[in-house]
Amino acid sequence: MSAASRRLTRTTEPARGRRKSGSVSAGAAAGPVRASYTEEHACAGIDAPLPNIETWPNQFPGYEIEIVIPEFTSMCPKTGLPDFGALTLRYTPAKSCLELKSLKLYLLAYRGLGIFYENVVNRFLRDVVAACRPVRATVIGEFRPRGGLHSTVTANWSAKRGGR
Repeated sequence: MSAASRRLTRTTEPARGRRKSGSVSAGAAAGPVRASYTEEHACAGIDAPLPNIETWPNQFPGYEIEIVIPEFTSMCPKTGLPDFGALTLRYTPAKSCLELKSLKLYLLAYRGLGIFYENVVNRFLRDVVAACRPVRATVIGEFRPRGGLHSTVTANWSAKRGGR
């Protein structure tokens, strides 16, 4: 076995009977050893400063606005590699509507931000709700396949339910 092959082989039970962080349980397929994700990775980007989303006074009640962002990008907080996806925001405005230029600048700020895409969807929803206090809002993130996996993340908010 070459040195490169030995480095990529994972053992399920390390010496002295203790399991290493990131190891698989007995019977699981062996694969490369990867360092564990940390709390720092998990929280990355959640409270990072981003541009404000501006609003303007709504003139009509009872309708829905859908905004599609087909070329959203951010970065993985662990690897620094880019994540690509499409975000869809659907909201029913109450007293305020989102101003689109400020929304675009807000979304562009994610390009250099290390944040998991599950957190992107929830952070975006949180910031939209804080900006315009809609009747209800939904953010759907459809992220491009990475490692053969396609992910769709959905977060909802409703004023009637007092939140999510």
